[in-house]
Order: sequence, then C-alpha cells, then structure tokens
Amino acid sequence: MLISLSLSLQDETSEQKLYQVANELLVTERAYVTRLYLLDQVFCAKLMMEAMKGVFPVEAVKGIFCNVACLYAFHSEFLLPDLEARMKEWDTRPWIGDILEQHTPFLRMYGEYVKNFDNAMDLLKQWSQRSAQFSTIIQGIQRQKICGNLTLQHHMLEPVQRVPRYELLLKDYLKRLPADAPDRSQAEKSLQIISMAAIHSNSSIDKMANLKKLLEIYEMFGGEEDIVNASSELIKEGQILKLAARNTSASERYLFLFNNVLLVCVTKFSLVGQQRFTVRNRMGIEGIKVVETVNDTYPHTFQVSGKERTLELQASSEEDKQDWVKAFQQTIDVYQKKNETFRSASKEVEEEVSTEELGRRAPRWIRDNEVTMCMKCKEPFNALTRRRHHCRACGYVVCWKCSDYRTTLEYDGNRVSKVCKDCYSVLTGRAAREEGSEGKKRGILEVSVCVSSIMCGFLLYSEKARAWQRVWCVIPQKEAVVLYVYGAPQDVKAQASIPLLGYSVDETPRSLDPPSSFRLCQSRSLHSFAAESEELKQRWLQVIRVAVTGDVANLLLLSNRDLANGCHDSGPHSI
Repeated sequence: MLISLSLSLQDETSEQKLYQVANELLVTERAYVTRLYLLDQVFCAKLMMEAMKGVFPVEAVKGIFCNVACLYAFHSEFLLPDLEARMKEWDTRPWIGDILEQHTPFLRMYGEYVKNFDNAMDLLKQWSQRSAQFSTIIQGIQRQKICGNLTLQHHMLEPVQRVPRYELLLKDYLKRLPADAPDRSQAEKSLQIISMAAIHSNSSIDKMANLKKLLEIYEMFGGEEDIVNASSELIKEGQILKLAARNTSASERYLFLFNNVLLVCVTKFSLVGQQRFTVRNRMGIEGIKVVETVNDTYPHTFQVSGKERTLELQASSEEDKQDWVKAFQQTIDVYQKKNETFRSASKEVEEEVSTEELGRRAPRWIRDNEVTMCMKCKEPFNALTRRRHHCRACGYVVCWKCSDYRTTLEYDGNRVSKVCKDCYSVLTGRAAREEGSEGKKRGILEVSVCVSSIMCGFLLYSEKARAWQRVWCVIPQKEAVVLYVYGAPQDVKAQASIPLLGYSVDETPRSLDPPSSFRLCQSRSLHSFAAESEELKQRWLQVIRVAVTGDVANLLLLSNRDLANGCHDSGPHSI
C-alpha cells in the first residue's frame, strides 16, 4: 500500500514538472512574440512608412529587419496558438513533443537572421547618422513604454538568443519525460533539429551577450563615436583615485578595462539620473605595463604606463589593488599571445595583382566572409565602428582608417578610387600617413604572405566547454607542431595558437558534442573540435597524433604523401 502510494506521488510530481516546463515555454513564447511585434509592427512598420515617401531607402529598412516579418508571422500565427491550445487541454493531452516536431524545422529561418545581424547593425548605425528623420523615428519609439527603456539594438538581440532557449527548455522537458511517453520519439527528433539550429546561434551568443553589455556602456558615454569598439570585451570596471604627477592631489576616476584599451573616465552630471561618463584618457593595451608602487602618503598604489602616458592609481584597499594589477597583467598577457601570429595568404595566389600590374589590372576582391579583421592593421571588424572596405587596387579587405586614401587607377579609366595605404604609397610614390606606427615591431610568428601548410580547413571549435564556432584551422609546415585557429581563411591574425607537443587526443563520443568530434587535452587546457565528416576527422587526427609527439620528419612525410595523392581541401596546400 505504501509502495503504491509512493509511486503515485512520484508520478504526480513528474507530471507536475512536465507541466511546469511546458508552461514556461508558453509564458516565454508570449513575451517573445511581444518583442517580435515591436520589431516588425512598430519599428519596421514606421520606418518603412517613411521610406516609402523617399526620405531614406526602402532597401536600408529591409536590410536592417531582414526576415523579422517571417519570424513574427511563424511565432504569432502558428507556434504560439498551438501551444496555448495544448495547455488548455493539458488534462487530456499532457505532452508537447508533437507540436515541437511539427514546428522546429521552421527554426532554420534563424540562420538567415543571425548571418545578417552584423549587416543590420551596420545599416542601423549608418542611417541613424545620415538621416535625421530616421534617427528621430527610432528615438521616439525607444521612449515609449513598450520598449522598456531599451534601445532597438537591444531588442534585435532577442531572436539570436531564442533558439538556444528552446534547446535548454526541451532538454529539461526530456529529462522529466518517461521513457514510454507517447511523444518521447517526437521530442527527441525535435531536440536534434533545434540543436543543429542552436549551433549557429551559439556561435554568436557570446558575442551578442558581450555586445549587449557594450551597448549599455556605449550609452553611458552618450553614444560618442568610437568610444567602445564592438569587438572589445569588458574585463573590469570600477572607481579609483588618480594621483597627480606634479603634486600630492588625488582625483576620482572610473576605469573601464577592455581587452584592447583602457578608458579613464570622470562621472558626468545627467538630468535623467542615469550614470554618464566622459573619457579623460584612452590607453591602448599594446605596449602597456603595470607595476606596484610604494607611496608613503597614499597606500595601495600601482602604476600603469603606456605609449601615450603614465598613470599612478590608488585602489580602495590592498585587495582591490591586487585585483586590478591581476586584471591588467592577465589582459596584457592575453593581448600579447594573440598578437603572436603569422600572415595567411590568399588561397588563389595566382590571381593576386603584382606590383607591376597594380592599378593597371582589376584585382580579385577578398570576400567579406573570408576575413574577420583588417588585413593591414589587424584590428577586428565589427558592425558599429570598424566596418569592412575593399582596396580597389589590391582587393584586400581593410578598415576605414587603412582605406582612407584615394588615387587614380588606370584599369578604371583613371578615375579616383579608394585604396589602402600600402597601394597608395606604391602608386603615388608618396608615403601614406602613419598613426602611431613608430617602433611597432613585427610579430615573432609573422611570416610571408604565402605559407605552406601540412593541414588546413574548417572545423567547429570550442574552448573549455564554451559555445561552438566555425573556424579556419592551420598546421603550417614551418611550425608543424602548432595548430593556429583563425576566424576566417583570409585573416592575417590568429584567434588562438595551440602548441600541440604533449597534448593527448580523445575521440570518445560525447552526447552533447556534434558528430565527428575530438578533443585535445593537457593539464587544465581543453580544446574541442568537430569535423564535417568522420573521414575528415580521421585525416586531422592522423596529423595531430604525430604532431603531439614532436616528430616533425614524419609530419612532412605525411604532407608530401598527401600532396602526391591530390588532397586539397582540409589537406596539405598553400594558404
């Protein structure tokens, strides 16, 4: 009797938990549809109304909102009504697996939205600056209660985060679902589809979360241009005292330490009561040093020195001081490591324009999606302040600072065209303007443009269980025991370098990892990869297993053998 009662209570608890998960899906779906309504029926509709009058281009509005209308229609007319209907009849049909199986294939629409997100941010910023009417409409809507004091950019992050949210809820649902439940197989199929869609969203989710924080900081500076680069990452922020260089006075400052810059700010008065800042000093992380100092008058001090200036700062306590010094040192170490890179070359070297032909023959343009950073100064691209531009002479993708030069090109009828600084110097014989380039040393791992590789190709990559992202991986012949990870095939700077010597290889299948995955492990370091096929995975492992032993001779033999067999993609070839 007691056993029967206990089982009955367990079943009841299990059913209650299933109901709670299903109800949470419904509640969050309602809130999400409200957000999509705001994007499509409020922001997009009002901007399109003005665009139809010729105030600004219709194509600009379409480019910003991409397929938001399709997303809104799908969720408001199909998924949400079906969920609401099912929850009303939960007593007789207590499951949602069939609904999810029916609708999850449509989540592939999110791939287009995520892919267009950077372009949307770019267009939004561009037309907010170009058109006063465009900016006025957006600001007017943002002041409405429905926006919740958030910007349009904040609301546009929501679709990127929605698919991973479905994945988490469905995993929770499956945990509580009995093995013999009528919708078990349907829920499992749905999870497979959602997981594949989530990989594309998760590759951007960390970047979007960081962007959301950066947008908040961007607004603290009143939207001042180029104060916060969207490719930056906030490391630490907080109140501190700055000691005067000529006397014993101290001034209150607020520091924002990013992975590439330090902003030293003062608090600015704001009528609306929100915290606002003005930047007093801006120091690049490159070349910066931090040392602890001894000051009899002011305890807990340390010094930050860079190319631009030196600051002596006082923390509130010894513990606070050590936290700041540690944060600075770790940021410096990571920055220096990431700059130990070499240049990759165009995959189609034969199509590059020689110096003799420069300006006389149209170049092959490097595609936007083949690079994630400027091919000249190596600064990362982003949708807010550092956009992609093409040099009309060599075809390289560069930032606005490196393409702010113009000269005539013979192949284009001697019309004045935008070129990069290197091509400007070659074509005109005049030195291009240099900003802070004195003393800049070449990275110790930078090599010539054409680099032969033992292995290269696209893989999915995750470090220490972080979100998966698609990257371009290279094992060069000259450094056969190092694996370089790039954001794209034409990037001139690697995101990470992994010295393979001493690593162990683990290809044991894991349920949460994509198919054809493997891991490189050493001490506390864990790097996870996944290939597009099992065959491709084994080709990578064949090379890596030799590389971890340091047997360079055998690696070069593998390279020559594969070349003889005609292997190209994700095999030995020049990059």
